[in-house]
Amino acid sequence: MSDLILFWHRRDLRISDNTGLCAARERSAKVVGVFCLDPNILQRDDVAAVRVTYMIGCLQALEQRYAEAGSQLLILQRNPVETIPALAAALKAKAVFWNWDVEPYSQERDRTVIDALQEKGIGFQEKNWDQILHAPDSIRTGTSNAYTVYTPFWKNWSIKSKAKPVQTLENVEGLTADEKEVAKQAGVIPLPTASDLGFNWDGDLVIAPGEVAAQEKLEQFCVRSIYEYHEQRNFPFVQGTSQLSAALKFGAIGIRTVWQATTEAMENSRSEETTASIRTWQQEIAWREFYQHAMYNFPELAEGAFRDTFKTFPWDTNEEYFQAWCEGRTGYPIVDAAMRQMNELGWMHNRCRMIVASFLTKDLLINPQLGEKYFMQRLIDGDLSANNGGWQWSASSGMDPKPLRIFNPASQSQKFDSEAEYIRQWVTELRSVDTEYLVTGKITPLERQALGYPNPIVDHNTQQKLFKERYQKQKVLS
Repeated sequence: MSDLILFWHRRDLRISDNTGLCAARERSAKVVGVFCLDPNILQRDDVAAVRVTYMIGCLQALEQRYAEAGSQLLILQRNPVETIPALAAALKAKAVFWNWDVEPYSQERDRTVIDALQEKGIGFQEKNWDQILHAPDSIRTGTSNAYTVYTPFWKNWSIKSKAKPVQTLENVEGLTADEKEVAKQAGVIPLPTASDLGFNWDGDLVIAPGEVAAQEKLEQFCVRSIYEYHEQRNFPFVQGTSQLSAALKFGAIGIRTVWQATTEAMENSRSEETTASIRTWQQEIAWREFYQHAMYNFPELAEGAFRDTFKTFPWDTNEEYFQAWCEGRTGYPIVDAAMRQMNELGWMHNRCRMIVASFLTKDLLINPQLGEKYFMQRLIDGDLSANNGGWQWSASSGMDPKPLRIFNPASQSQKFDSEAEYIRQWVTELRSVDTEYLVTGKITPLERQALGYPNPIVDHNTQQKLFKERYQKQKVLS
């Protein structure tokens, strides 16, 4: 057995501020990375081409980073339950390290890999959390239960000390020429392109792949927007958000690095307003972690509603309405703008995610799981925990003390796109319409017809009333 430690990357595609990788380096000077293109993930029907394109870009950048550190990143393309232990055995590695994940599939997969490694006498790292600031079993209520409401979770989570970024991998040894040949025989392949894997994305990416690009994005945000985040974050036409969600999804940046940036910004804050903005962004980080803790502690969330009232809710089945929603042809300008943005960019502003999710569930009365899946099929930052948490919040089926939150598309437009700049950007056929009519949606049928824009497929007030009636009936039954 050699001194080799394989570090199995999954959602941590970086060599800086990577807790598991740092631990591997402390144990050995010979550390080699490995990533498995898992068919159990890539062959699902909710994988977005833009997301795979970004992931492959991150892996290309990670290969370069390993080369700079003196080592390699190995690529596998079969079930990791088989290939990871087999590669470790072939290379006579003394251990395989990795960072744990909150998702149900990941936990089951990792337990199986541990069993296989133990059978082969190969060591492994004890459970290590890297993508969150606090382990999901460490934030508990006074009765030692997991939190199901965000506000008390935030109060507890926010007062706990946060770890600082860990050391970047450097000065390590890679495989010898003979070991590289052994690795090749064990299934290691050159990194394929997204197209090689059957995923074609011709559009731009809202964030460039890799840890260097993610760090630059963070720095730009901290200079440009973090001090005005509280006010600007809700306006979809304004560049008021960090757009780091994809980098956090794939771990192109460490969460400790992100948190440290917020604390440094806080130290530089010179007013109550800017301090409040930074705190608001910290709360968004906590929201992300709340949903990850929820997925870990309540894995059934991945399969359906949290609230009993919605587990058997009588949703409508209307394929025509659903397709109109998917294509941005509902006749509601703000909804259609948001859906077209996602379809073209692979990303949607968070305020708009809430608007379109509310519209699908509260106006069209369509099962939120269909919208949740469509988001995963389109988003560069599609993440089970965050996407599921957001959809359950919007659908009123999740961990939310206000179960009947309903967004009015016209009110949302008037409040957050008052000059209709966002609508005009994405619903181009409406650019000539007066702002007042755009934000209220009160465009005449004749004008809609002339511009090639559809009439509203439903009436908001009617559907809102119908939803409330169904909810009350279902509440009694449950």
